[in-house]
Amino acid sequence: MILKLVIHFFILVIWEVSAQDDLPVAKLGCNWQCGDVPIPFPFGMKSSECYAGKWFEIECRNPSRYNHYTHTPYLKWIGLEVTSIYVEEGLVNINNPIYRSNCGSKDSSQVNQSLEGSPFVYSQKHNKFVAAGCNSIAVLKLNGSDVSGCVSICDQNYKVGDIGKIELINSDCNGKSCCENSLPPYLKEYSTEIKGLKENETSDECSYAMVVQQYQYHGYRPFFYNNGRKRYYFPVYGLVKDLDVVPAVLEWEILNNLNLTLPLDHHSECCDTNVTSSQYKRSGQRCSCKSGSGNPYLDGGCPDDPPPPQYRKSRSPLTISIIKEVSISFGSIILLLILWRVLTATKKTIVDKYRKRMFKRNGGLLLQQRLSSGEVNVDKVKIFNLKELEKATDNFNTNRVVGKGGQATVYKGMLINGTIIAVKKFKVQGKIEEFINEFVILSQINHRNVVKLLGSCLETKIPLLVYEFIPNGNLFEYLHQQNEDFPMTWDIRLRIATEVAGALFYLHSAASQPIYHKDIKSTNILLDEKYRAKVADFGTSRMISSDVTHLTTVVQGTFGYLDPEYFQTSQFTEKSDVYSFGVVLVELLTGKRPITLTSSEEAKSLASYFILCVEQDCVFDIIDERVTKEGEKNHIMEVVNLANRCLELNGKRRPTMKEVTLELESIRKLEGKSNAQEKYNELVRSEDYQCWDDYSTILEIRSAFDLSSRTPTLEDIHIRTI
Repeated sequence: MILKLVIHFFILVIWEVSAQDDLPVAKLGCNWQCGDVPIPFPFGMKSSECYAGKWFEIECRNPSRYNHYTHTPYLKWIGLEVTSIYVEEGLVNINNPIYRSNCGSKDSSQVNQSLEGSPFVYSQKHNKFVAAGCNSIAVLKLNGSDVSGCVSICDQNYKVGDIGKIELINSDCNGKSCCENSLPPYLKEYSTEIKGLKENETSDECSYAMVVQQYQYHGYRPFFYNNGRKRYYFPVYGLVKDLDVVPAVLEWEILNNLNLTLPLDHHSECCDTNVTSSQYKRSGQRCSCKSGSGNPYLDGGCPDDPPPPQYRKSRSPLTISIIKEVSISFGSIILLLILWRVLTATKKTIVDKYRKRMFKRNGGLLLQQRLSSGEVNVDKVKIFNLKELEKATDNFNTNRVVGKGGQATVYKGMLINGTIIAVKKFKVQGKIEEFINEFVILSQINHRNVVKLLGSCLETKIPLLVYEFIPNGNLFEYLHQQNEDFPMTWDIRLRIATEVAGALFYLHSAASQPIYHKDIKSTNILLDEKYRAKVADFGTSRMISSDVTHLTTVVQGTFGYLDPEYFQTSQFTEKSDVYSFGVVLVELLTGKRPITLTSSEEAKSLASYFILCVEQDCVFDIIDERVTKEGEKNHIMEVVNLANRCLELNGKRRPTMKEVTLELESIRKLEGKSNAQEKYNELVRSEDYQCWDDYSTILEIRSAFDLSSRTPTLEDIHIRTI
C-alpha cells in the first residue's frame, strides 16, 4: 500500500516536470509559428493583440530565399530575418548582412545597420566583429567614430582569391588573414570600413567585414580547450566568398514606454534592466521563470502553474485514485515519514540543481579547476554569501555606484564589522572568463600598490568580486581634474610613478608566476586615502609560465597606451607593459591627456608628440608648469629620458620594470633632500608609510630581484582573446 502511494507520488512529480512542455507559447488565438520557427510572446504576428508593440511584430514572408517550401519570419520594422527566439535569455538570432570591398561584381553596398529607437541591441557577449583580408585594417564605426577594429596580415604564400576560400567555422581569426575583436556595449547601429595598414591608404584586395555570432565549444576533451582556455567558433557554413548573410544575435528588453502589464505570478519574477541604453540605469525590464524555463510574459507561462483543462481531464482518474489512497492512509506515521523524506529529497534536488546551474553559469567549473590545480590561494580570499553583500550595499542601491564600465558596475558597501568594501558586479552580457581571470590573478598577488581582492560570491546569476575600497578615484581624474585641496605636486607625481613601477616590477619578476597586466593606463591606477597608487583592473591580464617570453593574441587595448610593436606583431611582452607605463609617465610630466583632438578633429598621440619634442630639444615646452617650478631641471630631464626610453618603438631597447623602478627610486632619493619634499612629508607622511620613503625600499626591491633570476626560452603561446 505504502509502496503504491510512493510510486503514485513520483508519477505526480514527473508529471509536474513534464507539464512545462504543454505551457503556452503565444496568446490565446494567436499564431505561434512561422515556418519551422516558434514565435513566442512578446513577439507575434498579424493582430496587434498578439505582440507587445510594433518592434516585436513578426512578418511571416513566403517564400524563403533559402527554402521555397516554407515561410520565413522577419522583424517587420527592422527588416532582418529571424532564425530563432529565446524568451528566457532575451535573445533573437538573425541573419545579418556582410560587407565586401574590392571583390569585383560581388561588392556589396556599405553596411549601415540601425536599431535606433527599438528594444534591440547587438549582443556584446554573443557576437564578434570579424574581418577577412590581407594586410588591412577593418574598422567598426558608430556615428562616424571608430569603436572597434582589427588587423589581418597575410604571409607571402597567400595568393589572390585565397581570402574568399576561408571557412569561418574552421578559422581562429587570430590575425593571420582573418581577425576579430569585441563589440562595444549598447551597440544599436554601425557601419564598416576597410583600409590599408599605412595611414590614408586603402586596401586594394578583396576583403570582408561583418558582425557575426560566436559559439563556445562544449565538452571535456582537450579539443575544447586551448592552453587551458575555452575555445570558440563561428557557426558559419561555407566559403566566405559565397556568403551574403551570417548569423548574429540581438538582445532585447521590454522598454519602459511600451506600458506592457507584466504577469504577476509567484512562479515568475521581473527586474529592471538597461540593455538598450547606457544613459539610464533603468531603460526597461526582463522577466524569467523561477524554474529556469517557460514564458514569463504570459499568464500561466511558467512551470508549476495549473495544467491546461485537457491535460487535467486526461489524468483525473489517476488524481482521484491518489487522493483516495492518500486520504485513507493519512493517519499512517510510516506514510508521513516516507512522504516527508521524499519531499525533502525533492526539494534538496531542486535547490542543488539551481545552485549547480548558477555555479556553472558563473564559471564555477573553471574556477574549481583553477582551485584544484593550486593556482588560487584560497587562504587569502573569502567566499561571501549574497545576503551579506546585499546588506552591505543596501541591496545594490544605485546611490552606492562608484564606477561603471562596459563589463561591470562597482558598488560601495560596508560589512557588519565596519570594513568598507567595493563590490564588482559583472553584467549579464559580460565575459565570465574575465571574472575568473581577475579572481585567479588577484588571489596570487600580495603587494601594497595592487588593489587587494577580499573575496567573491557565486550564489547569484551575476558573479561578484569584493575588493578593498579605494576612496580617491583614479589617477586620470586626479591629474586632469586638479584638486585644489591636494594639488598634484612634482613630488607626488614622482612618488606615484615609483609606486606603479614597483607594482609592475613585482608582477613581471617577483610574483609566484610572471603576470602581464595588458591594460596599464591612468584610469586603472587608483588612489587611496593617502593618495598612494593602487594598480587595478586585471580582467585582461595574463599569468604565464616563467619560460615564456611573449603571448600571441588578437590585438586589444586602449588607444594612446597601446604598444605599436604589439599592434604590428600581435605579440604581447613585458616590454608592452613598459610602453604603457611610459605613456603614464609622460602624462605625469606634462599633465596632458594621452589622446587629444586637434582643431580638424584628428586624434593626436601624446606619446608621439613627446618623442618629437625630445628629438627637437623642446621638451620643456610641454612639461607641466608646476613640474618646472618645483623640480630641479636635471632631475626632470632624467625622468624625461627614462620616459623616452620606455616609448622606444623597438621593445628590446626599452628598459625592464626593474631598471625603471631603480632609476625612479634614485631620482626620488635625490629630490627628497629638497624643501618641497619636507613640506609634502608634513602633509601626508605617517608611521605606516615611512618605510616606503626611506632607503630600505631600495633594499627591499633589490632583494626581490633574486626571485626574478631566470633564463627564459622563446616559446609561442597562442591565446585567443575573449
